[in-house]
Amino acid sequence: MPHRYLTALETPSVEAAQQEYGSHTAMRRLIAGWDTDAELGEDEAAFIAERDTFYLGTAGESGWPYVQHRGGPPGFLKVLDAGLLGWADYRGNRQYVSIGNLRSSAKVSIFLIDYARQQRLKILGEARVVDARRADAADLVAKVSTPGYRAHVERVITVEVHGYDWNCPQHITPRWTQAELAPVLEKLHGELKDLRDTNRRLLGELTELRGRKPGTAS
Repeated sequence: MPHRYLTALETPSVEAAQQEYGSHTAMRRLIAGWDTDAELGEDEAAFIAERDTFYLGTAGESGWPYVQHRGGPPGFLKVLDAGLLGWADYRGNRQYVSIGNLRSSAKVSIFLIDYARQQRLKILGEARVVDARRADAADLVAKVSTPGYRAHVERVITVEVHGYDWNCPQHITPRWTQAELAPVLEKLHGELKDLRDTNRRLLGELTELRGRKPGTAS
């Protein structure tokens, strides 16, 4: 049974391209023996819980793909169970392109990147949009909301995971957020303060020594 993530992507056109460029046999060898379920494991769940951003791919009636950046507090994308993701969709720029596309096709791709560790996770699934105003949506809204995050939840989007894949780290340029750099910078700032204090003390001692007259007892 083929890997579900690749099964969704390996259309005849994709396989033809692999044949043309000589990677088809290598791809068959690469995916041999891979897990075939679409359940997220502990590593995937932990990775998702640390992310404060992801990219969402949808496509509408025109056939044009649309990629949207989604951001929020770390862990705003929730793993509701091993095969289900969800997040609170807040009031934004009111274009509703992704939401509109999902009325045409529920198929989505989610792309998550950890720049600092040069890791990326790709997920394919089918999305469902739940209006937060529905009487039966309260429990779901509570599950995906972030405590203390002040924003109006308009709807909840859930994604039934069909497959996922960890991608090659090559060419992921390491980048760090302010929060990730804070402990290192705090240590450097402390060391810089100590050096400045030491420098001022030594300059003071040097000035004092230069100001003494020859033969003057200390």
